[in-house]
Formats: sequence, structure tokens, C-alpha cells
Amino acid sequence: MATCYLAAMLLSQVEAFLETARHRNLSRAADALHVTQPALTARLQALEGELKTSLFVRGRRGMALTDDGRAFLPYAERAVVALDAGANLLSELRHGGTGELVLGAAPAVSTYVLPGLLVRFSERHPKVRLVVRTGHSEEILEMAVRREIDLGLTRELYHPDIEQRPLYEDELVLVTAGSHAFAERSTVGLRELAAARLILFDRTSSYYDLTNAFFREAGVAPNGVMELDNIDAAKQMVGAGLGVALLPHASVAAEIADGRLRAIDIEGATPIRRPIVVIRRRDLGPATGPVAAFLEGLAAIDAIVPGGATRRP
Repeated sequence: MATCYLAAMLLSQVEAFLETARHRNLSRAADALHVTQPALTARLQALEGELKTSLFVRGRRGMALTDDGRAFLPYAERAVVALDAGANLLSELRHGGTGELVLGAAPAVSTYVLPGLLVRFSERHPKVRLVVRTGHSEEILEMAVRREIDLGLTRELYHPDIEQRPLYEDELVLVTAGSHAFAERSTVGLRELAAARLILFDRTSSYYDLTNAFFREAGVAPNGVMELDNIDAAKQMVGAGLGVALLPHASVAAEIADGRLRAIDIEGATPIRRPIVVIRRRDLGPATGPVAAFLEGLAAIDAIVPGGATRRP
């Protein structure tokens, strides 16, 4: 029975009841609702018909609530407040003001780029709950396919269910310690580089593949190699003078800026760049709420990526 009442009662009828109870006058209540007095009367009669009781009696001082009207009043007030709160919540969701945002990010992005993005996003949308999942780009892609994340920040990968938009290009740069023999030079040759100890990280990472492909295409093979499982460890080894490394610029920008590491150009070499993209399932429709707000914030990526970013068209 309660469900039937809820379905039959219109918000306009409940608002008509509340305004009439507030003003105790049909004419003033109609003006407040911007409707004609006959329209207001029709709404009240329809509501009384659904409730099967009289809510008002007309007296010398205007419209007065009946006992049933007084009993119904607090429930009507709570109903309108709840509906207003629900409408406001939906508005905040549409504009990214509240809700939850689940992101997935590859290691280099989550460590060196995502923090800056999230600081700016949180300042603008403090009520949004943030969840971040990390993994290699292939793992993030699968999370997006399974709808476990809203957005992913990965290298370029193809999947028929996924759409992607360019974010930035991160370049691999050759870095050395200040104590290394290369440190006082602006450039080194490929064969000199091949003769030096090269520090590589994470055999499962695409950066590992990029580095190997770079030497293979140049027709040289590194003389000595040290393999590590993460970028930070690779930076520590380079800083200790144990070798040189080709590392993502975003990961070493701070160390280059303060002099802890030196960036060296490789003579005649084409820059090694890896596109970073934002991925999302194709069938999710236009982005709304926190997802749309986060995507809008990516317009400032040039100011967020450590050392700057190469914006992709």
C-alpha cells in the first residue's frame, strides 16, 4: 500500500500541501509556487484523494490543518528535504563534486606523475574518494576491460573494447653520477656507451624492451649489464657510480635538477620516447562525474609531469 501511495503522490502535490500549510492562504501559496489558485486547489484535492482524508479546513483565518494534516506535515517535509538532497547529490556527481574515482596506473606513472595529478584533483574535488591500483600496462588494461577501474594511465596498447586518448610522451634519458667518467661531457658515442656498465630495470617492463631495441637497432651490444627490479633502485645504483642508465625523464627530473645525476646526450641517436595514454572502456558512454572532472584536469599535464612533458596532439 505504501508503495502505491508513493507512486501516486507527485512532488508538486506535496509541495502544494507544504506551501498551503506554511501560508495558510491559497492565494499566497499559489503565488509562492507560481501557479494559479485553481491549479493549486486541484493538486491539494488530488493529494487528499490519494490519502483518503482531508488535510485542511477553511476557516475565518484561512486554511488550517486538520489533525490528519498535522500528522502528515513532518513526513511531507522530510520527503521534500530527502528529494532535494538526492537531486543535489546527483548534481554533484555530474560535476565531479562527490563519488568515487578508481584509477589504474603503470609504475612509472603512478610514482612520478600521478601524485601531482591527484593533488590538483583533490584540491578541486575534496569529497571524491580516490582509489589507485598499480601494475604493468598490460595488467591495467585488463583491469579496465573487467571494469575494475574507471580510467587507466598506461603506455599505448590496443584492445577492441578500450578507447584511449594521448596524454604525454616520456623520453628515456641517459643519466650518470657526478663521479662517472661521462659526467663532465655533454655527449657520448654509442660505442662508448656500449662499453660502459649499463643498469637496466624490470625485465617485464616496456622500458627494458625499449632499451634493448635501441642498442639492437644501433648494431651494438652493452658490454656489462646490471639488472634491477624497479626504477628507484636503478637510480640509487647510478647515483652510487655503479653504472649508467636510460631512465624515464619523469623519474629522474628532480635528481637532474638538483645535480645528483647528470643527463648526457647520445651522439647521433634518435630520442627514445614512449607514449603515455589514458584508457577507458568504449561502452561506458560519455564521461560524467569524477571521471569527467579528472579528464578535464589532464589539460594541465604539462605543468605536472616532472621536468615537463612532450604533449601529444
